[in-house]
Amino acid sequence: MSIEALKQEFNVTTRYIHFPLHPDTPDEGISIQKLFANRDAADLKAAGDHIRGLMREAGLAYGDRTMTYNSRLAQELGAWADAETDHGDALHNKLFEAYFVRNDNIGDASVLLALIAELGLPVERASEVLTNRLYSPEINAQWQRSWDNGITGVPTFVSHDLMV
Repeated sequence: MSIEALKQEFNVTTRYIHFPLHPDTPDEGISIQKLFANRDAADLKAAGDHIRGLMREAGLAYGDRTMTYNSRLAQELGAWADAETDHGDALHNKLFEAYFVRNDNIGDASVLLALIAELGLPVERASEVLTNRLYSPEINAQWQRSWDNGITGVPTFVSHDLMV
């Protein structure tokens, strides 16, 4: 079930808390093959097939990812959109599409600013947020909260004391 379907069916609200899945990923990204070099190729293919099946079941697009990218700047921009605009969910959806469907480098400020422009959000303000790392302290706090709560993967959903 997608987050949008969950919101509609159960009348819940969501709030993104960002998590450092692979914070040491270089700016230019790293191939999935290199990232998981210690994993058996058949296991890696099975995991990818499983994820694609889950995405299809949820009605979500999912591309053939060959790279993973550092999401830190995207997280900072997402925190800005959540705090300063009414388009946080729309930006998170665009980031998902860019990363998981098109395999775009969401660690590249020009890629992020193009998404901002597509949404009609203020590109100058978004550029200022990225250049000056205005939401870096917020993301640091969110990462710490994730660690404090024992979160080890994404997505993780928390409701009261239940963590899935």
